[in-house]
Amino acid sequence: MSPTRRHFLRTLAAGASVAGIPRLAFAQGKPITVAHSVSTFVYGQHLVAREKKFFEEEGVSAGNFIVPGGGARVVNAVTAGQAMFGLGDSNHPLKATEKGREATMLFTTDTRCSYANVVVRRDLYDKGLKSVEQLADAKLVGRKAVIAATAVGSGTYVYGVYVLQRTKAADGKSVHDHVEWVGGGASTTMLGGLKARKFDAIMAVPEWQWEAEKQEFGKAIFDVQDEKAWNRVFGGPVAVTVGYALKETLEKSPELVQAYVNACYRAQQWIKKTRDEEIAELMHKTHMDTFDKEIVLRSVTYYKTIFDWDFAIAPKDYENALKVFVPIAIDKPVPYARAVDQTFLKKAQAKYTS
Repeated sequence: MSPTRRHFLRTLAAGASVAGIPRLAFAQGKPITVAHSVSTFVYGQHLVAREKKFFEEEGVSAGNFIVPGGGARVVNAVTAGQAMFGLGDSNHPLKATEKGREATMLFTTDTRCSYANVVVRRDLYDKGLKSVEQLADAKLVGRKAVIAATAVGSGTYVYGVYVLQRTKAADGKSVHDHVEWVGGGASTTMLGGLKARKFDAIMAVPEWQWEAEKQEFGKAIFDVQDEKAWNRVFGGPVAVTVGYALKETLEKSPELVQAYVNACYRAQQWIKKTRDEEIAELMHKTHMDTFDKEIVLRSVTYYKTIFDWDFAIAPKDYENALKVFVPIAIDKPVPYARAVDQTFLKKAQAKYTS
C-alpha cells in the first residue's frame, strides 16, 4: 500500500472516530446468515437492524436475508446450516431439538401471536359465516373448508390448529376435525389465493387482514386484538416470536451470537423510541412496498403494542407457549433451562439499555 493511500485511510478512520461513527462501519464484518419467513413488521427487528446498519456496527455482515415464505422453512435452513440465525415462532427451535438438532432461544420479541388471526372469504362472511365455529359447517361453506397457513408446520399453522382445536363445532367435535389445511406461502400468494377463492380462510398477520378487509375480499372472524377471544383460547401472554440458533453455534461462535443479539436488541430499542411514521417510511421503502403506506404505518403502530421491549423470555410465558405446542408441534415439553439461553441478551441489555 502506498504511503499516500495509507495516510488517507488513517485520516478517514480518525475522522470517523471524531464524528462518533463506529470504526466497524468501515471494516468488512464477519459474514452471518439470517432468516425469517416473510418481510412484514412482525420481523421488524431483522429489517431495522439491517437498514440502520446495526449488524455492521456490531462487526458482522448479514448480507441478503433468507426469506423462504414459511417459518418451517426457516428452521430447516437453520438446522441444515444454510442460516446461522432464525427469527420465528418459538415452536421451531423446540421442534429442532426434539428431532436431535439442539436449538436455543436467545430472546423473544413479542407476547401475543399476531398471526393467529383467522380471515374468511368476504362472500362466505356475507352468507353468514361469521365465527370460527361456522368453518365446520360444510353446507355453509359448500364443501370442507380449506384453510391456508404460510406452510403446513409453520407458526401460522400451529396457532391456527390450536385455535380450531379449542373451538367446538355443532357436532361436539373440534372445528379442526372439519377442515383441510394447505400451504399458502407469503403475502402475494396468501392474499391472492383468498381473493381467487382458492382458500376459504387464511391465517393472517395484521397486514394481510387489513389488506383483505380494505379490498373487501376478506373479513376477520378471529382477531387477536379481541382480548376476550384471545384469553378464551390462549389464557394469557405467550412467548411467540424468538431469535434462535443451533446450540453448536453458541458454543463455536459466541462472538457472532453476541453480535446478532446486540444488533437485534438495538433494533428493538430504536423501534421503541422512534416515531411510528419514521419507522413506516423506512419499512415501506425497503421491505414492505407491496402494501399501501397506510397499512405499513398501521402495522408499526399495532406491533408496538405487543412487542416485548426487554426481549426477555419469562418462564411463565414459555409455559403458556408449551400449551400451544404440545402435541401439535412437539411430542413432549422441553425444559426451560434446556430451551432458553439469555446470557447473550443480558450482555446486550447491560451494554445498550439506557
